[in-house]
Order: sequence, then C-alpha cells, then structure tokens
Amino acid sequence: MDPLLIAALAGVVGLAIGVTGMHAFRVSERQRAAGIDVDEPMMPEGTTEVLASLGLAHIVVDTVDGVVRANPAAYAFGLVRGHTVVHQEVLGLTSRVRADGVIIQQVLELPRGLRGENSIVVQLRVAPLGEEYILVLAEDRTEVSRTEAVRNDFVANVSHELKTPVGAISLLAETIEDAAEDQEAVRRFSQRLYKESTRLAAMVQDIIELSRVQGKNVVHAGVPVDLNSVIAEAIDRSRLPAETKNIDLRVGGELPRRVHGDAEQLTMALRNLIDNAVRYSPENTRIGIGLSSRDGIAQVIITDQGIGIAPENQERIFERFFRVDAARSRQTGGTGLGLSIVKHVIGNHGGELNVWSQRGKGSSFTIRLPELEEELHNFTAMGRLGDDLHAQLSTAEGLGETQQRPSRTGDED
Repeated sequence: MDPLLIAALAGVVGLAIGVTGMHAFRVSERQRAAGIDVDEPMMPEGTTEVLASLGLAHIVVDTVDGVVRANPAAYAFGLVRGHTVVHQEVLGLTSRVRADGVIIQQVLELPRGLRGENSIVVQLRVAPLGEEYILVLAEDRTEVSRTEAVRNDFVANVSHELKTPVGAISLLAETIEDAAEDQEAVRRFSQRLYKESTRLAAMVQDIIELSRVQGKNVVHAGVPVDLNSVIAEAIDRSRLPAETKNIDLRVGGELPRRVHGDAEQLTMALRNLIDNAVRYSPENTRIGIGLSSRDGIAQVIITDQGIGIAPENQERIFERFFRVDAARSRQTGGTGLGLSIVKHVIGNHGGELNVWSQRGKGSSFTIRLPELEEELHNFTAMGRLGDDLHAQLSTAEGLGETQQRPSRTGDED
C-alpha cells in the first residue's frame, strides 16, 4: 500500500479518536456537575424571596464558611470579597451560631476598603438557615453612630459650658446678699452678675441658632437672595460694637448675581464673622469686607488686623465650643459656637468657608457660594478688593478709595 495513503488514513483515525475523547470528556463533566447540583443541600423554600424583601445586606455561608449567596449590598459594605467573608469577627459569629444554634445580634465597627483605610459600623444578625447554612444580615449604622456620638459630645459640652456662668451667677447672687450693706461691693458684683448673665443668654441663643440651622433644609426652602443686602444688614447689626472700639468697617466691591438660600441664615453667618473680627481686633483698626464674582461663584472676604490664629488651631476653630484662648473668649463674650454656626450655614448653601491667618497680622475668612444663573441685575460697576484685601488694609490710602457701603443708585463717578 502506498505510504502516503497509510499516513492519511492514520491521521483520519487519530482525529476521530480525538473528537470522540473530547465529546466523552464534556459529557462526563456535565454529568459530574449535574451530580453536584443534585447532592448540594437545599436552603429552605422561599428563602430567596424573603431575603430580597428585607432590604438588608445578606450573606449565606456553608459548613466551611464559604459564601454561597450574597447580595450587592454585602459587597458594597466590604463584608464579602469573591466567595470569602472578609472579616474574622464575622466568621467568629458564624462559628458560634453553628456550634450553639442560637441567634446572635451584635454591632461591630469593621475596617472597610482594600487596605482598611476606612471603617463601617454594622448591626449584624447571625442565625441558622436550614440544616447546613448560616445567614448573616447586616445593616449600615455608620451615620447613626456618628450622629449619636456628635449628639452625646454636644450635650456633654453644653453641660460643661453652661456650668461656668450658672455657677458664677449663683455665687455672685449669694455674695451680693451677704454684702448688702456695702454699696460699693454690691455695685461691683452686680456688674459681674450682669456680664455672666449676658454671656449665658448669648450661649443659649447660639445653641438655639445652631439647632435651627441644622434643622432647616435650605435646598427646598430657599429663595433667591441678594448678598449685597445681606452684607449691609450684617454690617448694620455689628456697627455699634465696632464704633465702641473705633474700628472702621469698609466694604469694597459688589455682587451682580443672587444666590439660592435663606437670607436670615446668611445674615447670621456674616454677622458672626464680622462680630468675631471686631471682638479680636485691637482698637483703632480696620475691617474690610471684599466682594467679588467669578465663574458663577460669589466670594466674600472678611479681613481684620487682629491677633491672628496659630496654624495648629486653624482647622479646629470651626469645632463646637473650641476656643483658641478660653480666658480671652470669656473676656470678650465668645461662646465658642459662632464659627461652627457659620460653617453649617455655608455648607447648607452648597458653599465653602476657608481661613487664612497669621499670628500678629490678622485673619481673612473667605466665603464662596454658587450664584444663580439669571440675568444680571442693574447694579453699578463692580469694584473688587480681591485676594489682596489684607494688603490694602495695611495702609489708609488702600481702603480710602473704597466706598463706605455698597451703592445701588448708579450715580457713582
């Protein structure tokens, strides 16, 4: 027989054997897979529907803690990666339930992220599911826990802060009663009593304002607000304490567009910033309020020539009841809530609040708020203090050219 013919027949036979073997292998794999499915323990009927209706993250693990079912929320919380439960704390709970058959409910704070850079607080409920499985239900309690911690800290701080003026008032009242025959002592202690009661009233008012700010939804309840009017009103309310210290309040620039928000809250925030500038500035100095608008952002810069803030304290000044100098704050009547209120108000309006300060040279607080996209108002040409406002404050000539208050008459030269 021809060798070429023999080689061709051998090739055909080899190919046929190969195809037959591959087909047999695939049939065997399908049969083996079908056998595994049949032998796998079954979860109780209706489990899938019940889990879907709960609205919670859930994980179902088998006898060796392998994940056989998990919904997207469990992956989003970082509890599951691939087919593995990530946290040993959770696996410890499944082992206890598997051993005792008793449902466990526990709140855990667990690392979150690929490197555990963040954390999540979850309320876990771990229970047997049928004969072979353990069910883990998880509810995200991170925000609730954070809110509770803030509330607890706030209550503790309020209690501590109120204790000082209340105690002082009680002691002064007792002293006045004992010194009823000494008119000079009565007069002196009465003045201190009045000062402490004023401080107490200011603190209570700030607490009320902070509560009001946190409880109002500016996005839904806000209206178009003219910041020029808001700033003029805030300056008027702060003019008396400024005049008492012979501090000159100067405004430069004007804002052409309105913002969406609450006029009362914005007035309160700006007044707090101006009052702070007055309170911590020496006599016979200037405070500048610079207004500018760029790229749809309204900017307000309030700059003083006061004592300034150390760099390590600049991040903390917006915390509730934080004072750089507690003794000086008591002397000036500060409550430690003013800047916290300002931060909340600006945040509620979708804006940002920043501070620049240097010890002995003063501070600049910058507010940026998104403007409404609307037709420009018939305002006068916009003047600007801009970012060099602090430099202008250092010379009388720099601010001497700025207008005393924003004008809307259109009669400027």
